[in-house]
Amino acid sequence: MNQFIQKRPRLSLKPEAYRQLSREVLARDGWRCQDCGTAKNLQVHHLRSRGRLGDDAEENLITLCAGCHRARHVHRRTA
Repeated sequence: MNQFIQKRPRLSLKPEAYRQLSREVLARDGWRCQDCGTAKNLQVHHLRSRGRLGDDAEENLITLCAGCHRARHVHRRTA
């Protein structure tokens, strides 16, 4: 029996809308890295990556500093 798995479309925002959402996530997270607590070199990270159908949605985003962001991506490749 051949089953087809229907993938749902992911929410992907246009650049300006994504920048606004990123600012909202940074504010929500108190302008602090949610792993180490620093307030320097902040970035927004997708908990479920876009490549794995992760949405550009507030519940899928978290504030991380550049070092913790890099560490999460390195960990994902080795896991």
